[in-house]
Formats: sequence, C-alpha cells, structure tokens
Amino acid sequence: MKKIYIINILVIVIGVGLLLSASKDMTSYSTFGMAIDTGKRVKVVGELLKDKAMVYDPEVNPNEFSFYLVDSEGQNNRVVLNKAKPQDFEMSEQVVVTGKMESGVFEADEVLMKCPSKYKDEEINLRNQG
Repeated sequence: MKKIYIINILVIVIGVGLLLSASKDMTSYSTFGMAIDTGKRVKVVGELLKDKAMVYDPEVNPNEFSFYLVDSEGQNNRVVLNKAKPQDFEMSEQVVVTGKMESGVFEADEVLMKCPSKYKDEEINLRNQG
C-alpha cells in the first residue's frame, strides 16, 4: 500500500473518532418534566427564582451551589450546581443548566447565564428620543 492511502485512512479514522466524541456531548433542550421522564443528560432553559433561597457556603462545600429555576412550562425545581457559584449570578435574566434529574433535584454540572445587557438602558433612551 502507498503511504498516501495509509495517511488518508488515518485521517478518516481520526475524523470519525472526533465526530463520535462530539456527538456524546450533545444534549437536547428540555423541561424539568421531560428531564424526569428521560433520566438522561439534558439542558433546561429557565428563569432564576430570586425570591427563593440560593445556598452557597464555600466553607462547607466550595463545589455546591443550589438555587431554584422555573422552566418554560412554569414548573419550578431545585437545581444543584456541582461547581462554585458563578459571579453575578443574581443578575441573570435567563439560565441554561446542563445535567440530569436525581431524586427530584436537577443535578447540574454546567450553567450558562444570560445577564442584562449593559447597552439595554442606552437602547431604551434612544427609542424614547427617536
């Protein structure tokens, strides 16, 4: 066999391997109700319930932060993030958590926050002036 064929086969094998590993990380957007039913790793989009307790005590466990989130169907649930509390978490407008349901609690290992834009006030002022 020529060297070029061997190199091409290796490139194809590596490409297939990368695609397979990337597909394992893909999760679907869901709700808390669907997360209970599937038991699989999902992403839940919701709003932070600021009137409920957010618990983070780094002296007891620096890798545990819990809060409450309401999903798109109006179901609220306790979420436990297995990481430190993100900076400016209370300012989030929308939160995306990735994880799965365990005994009625959503165990998250990733969180993405959508914080208010620093340009929002400027945009409102420009609209009022225009």
